[in-house]
Amino acid sequence: MMKKPHLWPSLCALAVSNVLSPIVFAADNDIHLKEQEPLEHISVTGSHIKRTDLEGASPMTVLTEEDIARSGAQDMSQLLSKLPIAGAGTFATQGNNSDDTANGGAAISLRGLGANATLVLLNGRRVAVSSFAKNIDTSFVDINAIPMSAVERVDIVKDGASATYGSDAIAGVVNIILKKDFEGFEINAKAGDTVEDGGGQTSASILWGSHAEKSHTSIILNYFHENETTLGDRSYSKSANQTARGGSDSRSSSGNPGSYIPASIGTDGSISTLSGSYDWQPDANCPADNNNGTFCVYDYAPMMTSTPETTRVGLSVFHDYYINNDITLFSEMMYQHNESVVNGAGSPSFSELYILADNANYSSINNPYASSGEDLTMRRRITETGGRQKEAESDSARLVMGLNGMLGQWDWEVAYTYSYNRNYEFGKNGYVWTSLLQDEINAGNFNPFSTTQTATVIDEISVNTTRNAKSTTSAFDGTIAGEIFELPAGHVGMAVGFEYREEDLSDSPDELFLRGEIFGTEATEAYGSREQTSVFLEFAVPIFETLEAQLAGRYENYSDFGNTTSPKVALLYTPLDTLTFRASWAEGFRAPSLVQLGLGNSQESPELIDTQRCAYTGANEDCTAQERTVNFSGNPDLKAEESTSYNVGGVWEVIDNLSMGIDYWYYKVDGLIDADPQYVINTQGDNSSVVVREASSTSTPGRIIRIYDQFANLNEQTTDGIDFDVQYMFDTGEYGEFGLSYNLTWVHEFEQVRADGSTVELAGRYEHPEYRWTGGLNWAIDDWQATTRVNYISEVSYTEEQNTEGYIDAMTTLDLNVTYIGFDHWSLTLGGNNVLNEEPPFSKIDFMGYDQNTYSAIGAFWYASATYRF
Repeated sequence: MMKKPHLWPSLCALAVSNVLSPIVFAADNDIHLKEQEPLEHISVTGSHIKRTDLEGASPMTVLTEEDIARSGAQDMSQLLSKLPIAGAGTFATQGNNSDDTANGGAAISLRGLGANATLVLLNGRRVAVSSFAKNIDTSFVDINAIPMSAVERVDIVKDGASATYGSDAIAGVVNIILKKDFEGFEINAKAGDTVEDGGGQTSASILWGSHAEKSHTSIILNYFHENETTLGDRSYSKSANQTARGGSDSRSSSGNPGSYIPASIGTDGSISTLSGSYDWQPDANCPADNNNGTFCVYDYAPMMTSTPETTRVGLSVFHDYYINNDITLFSEMMYQHNESVVNGAGSPSFSELYILADNANYSSINNPYASSGEDLTMRRRITETGGRQKEAESDSARLVMGLNGMLGQWDWEVAYTYSYNRNYEFGKNGYVWTSLLQDEINAGNFNPFSTTQTATVIDEISVNTTRNAKSTTSAFDGTIAGEIFELPAGHVGMAVGFEYREEDLSDSPDELFLRGEIFGTEATEAYGSREQTSVFLEFAVPIFETLEAQLAGRYENYSDFGNTTSPKVALLYTPLDTLTFRASWAEGFRAPSLVQLGLGNSQESPELIDTQRCAYTGANEDCTAQERTVNFSGNPDLKAEESTSYNVGGVWEVIDNLSMGIDYWYYKVDGLIDADPQYVINTQGDNSSVVVREASSTSTPGRIIRIYDQFANLNEQTTDGIDFDVQYMFDTGEYGEFGLSYNLTWVHEFEQVRADGSTVELAGRYEHPEYRWTGGLNWAIDDWQATTRVNYISEVSYTEEQNTEGYIDAMTTLDLNVTYIGFDHWSLTLGGNNVLNEEPPFSKIDFMGYDQNTYSAIGAFWYASATYRF
């Protein structure tokens, strides 16, 4: 019979314990266990010096393998997004659509400081970032490329760690430890489905591990599939017209039938509306419920993907060869292939097309300006080609080869790492070659006043798009650590090391996109490479028997922006066996990403308000957020973001098996790299070199054609708050063992300061909830184990810029699961997430009726899983 695992390992005085259950421990993450050698020193994430105890001066959260199984999470993004420490900038595949620039990817953002300010490691080493950036410029490690079946535990360092790990560790570190020491054979299968439409999932994995006389090998195969969920699958998001719920009508001004306005057409095809004399008018055949008097609007929401259809398969191989008792050769090999399919509405045009007055179709009775005799431009959606569909494929591979061992009493390790992420994106349907479409309009073959076209014309103007990108990271690193001398309170530990790293990125969109001949798609173009060399030094100094100091520093040289040095000082004070205090101070940095430095011709269509023109017209098209074309570009002169952080806290074991932890944390980031097109309109809306407008014969500014924006070191931001947790375990005997946990993150302040000195407070506002907490109850008796978990996100108000009254309500969800382990070799689990089927709270400013970046629309999800192991 399979041995029943202990429900509650002994509680260790770590910073803040596990968010998902009250089990907390840390284990060795970079050396194998040898039966003939008892483990006396262990490696803990956040330090290069091994310790004889587990607690350190930096606050940590540790998710064990048991915690991961009990979480009910289907993949890494679901697991990490529920952490109270996860904030704005965390994203999953939810929200992937035809306008996304990183379909299929997912990332974690600690403290809301951004996915690019959170360093994600595998077994303590870096991996290549996604070659598709999120939201044009956000570089991130795609956690969807990490199979959950291969994860042994997750260590999260919750203070600045640049002194230990270098760039991107401003907010902290997520170190994912893999099952490279797995022993035996295991098969896992899992299936689940939502009570709503869409979203069903299946997954499976096979694990095998074996010791030979001088080696150990682990092999892991994984498979995951998720069905598509569309916005139309949920009653609250099936329409972009949210007025019935108290929101806005966000249906697109580009419809079919379309809307028209007289325009001046240049000999080069340039278009300027005659805005001083005319207004937009809908096609005369526009249905009454789509006619808002100015535009024939279009409800694009029902066709849009909420969560894409996704398939993931992968192979991981870990091998250790024991050369002798002191030296081990180790290798890690991983490959992951992910696919996703994203659907959207037909391609929209916003004044890219025109029809001349002498066109054969001009006199159509549906033309609202047929009697004017003026050339016209239009806002019209090409629904005749069908909805847009993208297929995204991602290949991720990683190879680590290294040696570690002992040199006297010193631990040493050297390794070479190579990893890459390659993305492909294929526009399979619904994309239109603009110049060919215009030619067909001019020839009278495509009639914009008709909602149907001939199949020949549709075939002629339709085009398949491509985009491919590759990101590579290769690195040599080495560390040696040991004790250098003894003080009255103990031995002084020291670690010294180096890293040399090369990074390359290329992101190549379709050539037609680069020439501006495809509308209805968004992509980025970026190229760059860099070399980085760093050296680091760390000391563990026992000042007194009860007081220990950690001193660390790291010097880095980048080939593309210069040098930086990051120090850290941390203290651990243990006046009593049951009471521990800790404090840390650190400086950190984030090097500008290769995308931010080398971004080429890249466009996005965010919804922006034309504040300049609104002041004159008061018109809906100017005073409400509308899709507008923004051309972004990189900036080779960017400097690194620099940060200062500190943490003060402690852990108190009040009585046996009752522990409380609290930490105050603070971060300040200077030189925040950003691009803000709404701010550009507000402050430079009359600068024709920045905001390009149509010509106007009056004092009223012409309509916006295009906005140019560039990334720059614009902002400063500060945030602080409290992490608090309580853990209590007790055994009732005949009624079983129980464990209670409560983990909370409170954000006191999240302030951003713009380049002009203006400030905005985000704590408690849109996408920045003030409180997030998770409460859990675990129970075990005989062959049964059960978990109950409550997840809470507090209400938020809208930001000042959104100029919207009211609140987005709090959201509370309940997760349950039960496991039976009474069969030989088998364990069976039945569970549900959000079992009460809570809907995401209503948001007035989101066209789908809720904030996709903060709340999940999966609804109640029930699953069953089985594990066979011997």
